[in-house]
Amino acid sequence: MAAMHRPEPLNPAARRQRLVVILLGAFFVFQLVLLVAYRSAPPSVRVAAATASSVSVQAPPRPATASSVSVKGPPRPAADGSGCDGGLVYVYDLPAVFNQDLLSMCETLMPMYSICPYLANDGRGLPAEGTSLSSILPAELLGSWYSSDQFALELIVHRRLLSHRCRTADPTRAAAFFVPFYAGLAVGRHLWSANATDADRDSDCVALLSWLHAQPYYKRSNGWDHFLALGRITWDFRRGPSGGWGGSFLAMPGVANITRLVIEREPWDDMDVGIPYPTGFHPRTAADARAWQRHVASVYRPRLFAFAGAPRSTIKGDFRGLLLEECQAAGPACAALDCADGKCIKNNALVLELFMGARFCLQPRGDSFTRRSLFDCMVAGAVPVLFWQRSAYIQYKWYLPVDHGQDGEWSVFIDRDELRAGNVTLRGVLAAIPEARVRQMRERVVEMIPRLVYSAADKDGLGGGMKDALDVMVDGMLRRVAERQRSRRT
Repeated sequence: MAAMHRPEPLNPAARRQRLVVILLGAFFVFQLVLLVAYRSAPPSVRVAAATASSVSVQAPPRPATASSVSVKGPPRPAADGSGCDGGLVYVYDLPAVFNQDLLSMCETLMPMYSICPYLANDGRGLPAEGTSLSSILPAELLGSWYSSDQFALELIVHRRLLSHRCRTADPTRAAAFFVPFYAGLAVGRHLWSANATDADRDSDCVALLSWLHAQPYYKRSNGWDHFLALGRITWDFRRGPSGGWGGSFLAMPGVANITRLVIEREPWDDMDVGIPYPTGFHPRTAADARAWQRHVASVYRPRLFAFAGAPRSTIKGDFRGLLLEECQAAGPACAALDCADGKCIKNNALVLELFMGARFCLQPRGDSFTRRSLFDCMVAGAVPVLFWQRSAYIQYKWYLPVDHGQDGEWSVFIDRDELRAGNVTLRGVLAAIPEARVRQMRERVVEMIPRLVYSAADKDGLGGGMKDALDVMVDGMLRRVAERQRSRRT
């Protein structure tokens, strides 16, 4: 029988050489497969896959003109780690006549005083250093304070949005569109002019709507994802067909679908959203805000309550006059500041010092239902005492919690009719609140301060997860747009 031939095994060195060749071949085939897959993937997937690099790669934004854009459906939320998961905001570049040109008229926009100083520093006004605020604030806190005016709100919001982390220069990526029209300044310059006609008060608004309605992104949604900020109360823009005070901007059909962020809203108009009046506090960082919170939380408050305002002697049964009488009757438990002749506008330090010395501050209605004083009070760390529901509770729902009894965490409501009838007194009601409860309420007010002020922060915001009034505004508007998208699909 023939013997079977059995080959001798390879030596170990030869075996390793063959294994190396096989592994190298497999590696190159794998690399080739990856290269083909990478080139066939869309650009957004390629960028996301580059996790080993710290550089975020983005394509340059396409120019946005009315003639060249391709209007598509609403884009997906941003997923770039910016914190803008609700989407991005596009700020229109309006013709200067609708904003910048109005600023150049600052000497004549208001008949009572020049607002030019209040438009400095992007609408924050002149720094507090060297003013009367220097005498009541620690030096390390002065840098966050300015002499601010409520009528500069439109400029404040515009400039903050231009540098906001959720702003996009590409309208194809935007979920919401901001219209930086300074309507309050445009209408306000005609409000006290004896020779101004209704057409004068409406001319800028009519021109703005004509321009806006020609824009492709307005046409796409008919305005439901657009918003603007108004630095005057809603009633200054709601003149009726029979004439009267103010302009008729908000009564024009062309603005019906646009969200209006306004310092006092019409409670029965869902397109009005209440936002805080500007105060003089504009922190740059979360550290600035926390330093102020610690200061107002610890400052000595010798008085139970305080009131800043001017009586309306020409009004029968003036409620402010009643409050002043109650304050006088309370003796050292109350302090009052007469704001006649614009004293409190010209010297914000007087109001701040008054409220920082009290645990509660009285907030009756002003010329309308709301007052800047409400926010001056809370920024000073005092608990507001309200007498009209429309002064806060149904005005600022994005900012002041009211559901499920939350309004009682940061405010006191007193029935004005009970007070008029003499059934209760201010001192009696406020003194009866237990000290532990007062402390809890003040802690809640101090906690809310950052959300009530317009910061001087850069693109990164205050930092530390802290949001200011503008951040709350952007979040609220993007949430509003998303809710409308869902409702349109159902």
